[in-house]
Amino acid sequence: MAGAKVKQDMPPPGGYAAFDYKRNLPKRGISGYSMFGIGIGVLVFGYWRLFKWNRERRRLQIEDLEARIALMPLMQAELDRSILRYLKENLEEEAILMKDVPGWKVGERVFHTERWVPPLSNELYNLRPREQLIHKNLGFSAYV
Repeated sequence: MAGAKVKQDMPPPGGYAAFDYKRNLPKRGISGYSMFGIGIGVLVFGYWRLFKWNRERRRLQIEDLEARIALMPLMQAELDRSILRYLKENLEEEAILMKDVPGWKVGERVFHTERWVPPLSNELYNLRPREQLIHKNLGFSAYV
């Protein structure tokens, strides 16, 4: 064993060829500056559309408000007519119910004043079915 000679591998004469050890990644997609620019462009476009939509929505709200203001006297007149109709029906019913009671004044006011006081819900609906009073006070929330 001691006599065996080891032959060492050596490079070829003139050396090995140059070895490319640098990182060489292929170019993929757009650059960072381009992505940043596109992102800013998308943001500007989105804000522009948002401001445009807010302006349109504000215009529609003003239009709805003006329509509501224009219809308010009509709706108030309809409410007043229904209140007067209910009061007339209540007075007729009161006259029929209380005709035998001595000293009863039909239509005597609850509030002792000369000013118009809108009647309470109980005043309007006390001679009607209870469901109408509940619907008046709670609206649709009683069914939900």
